Amino acid sequence: MEEKHAAVQLARVRRICLAQPGANERLSHGEPTWFAGKRVFVMFVNNHHGDGHIAVWLPVPDGVQEELIAQSPRTYFRPPYVGVKGWVGIELSQIAERRLAAHIALAWEMVAPPGLRSAAPKRRGR
Repeated sequence: MEEKHAAVQLARVRRICLAQPGANERLSHGEPTWFAGKRVFVMFVNNHHGDGHIAVWLPVPDGVQEELIAQSPRTYFRPPYVGVKGWVGIELSQIAERRLAAHIALAWEMVAPPGLRSAAPKRRGR
């Protein structure tokens, strides 16, 4: 059952990530990972080292990681390795589609090279 849940969540994340302009997917550290140019904007994790999370790790603006975790610790967590760089983990079963898509779009904007960002359609509210 857990593998089916992970597959459903992976398909959800894949659809949102590949909708970002110029995004591409490759395996990195054994997990599906999405890149904007040469930089990672989302990493999918399925029970990473037995931590129990089916989640994504992604960058957020400075100071936002702590804010998100404080507001909703069941949804957000500080991931290993990249958490010290301000990235946040998002428990996929705890987040609505639109909110997840907004986090992924912002992560893409944070790491996409300028040429890719300037060629992308402007997002509402930005």
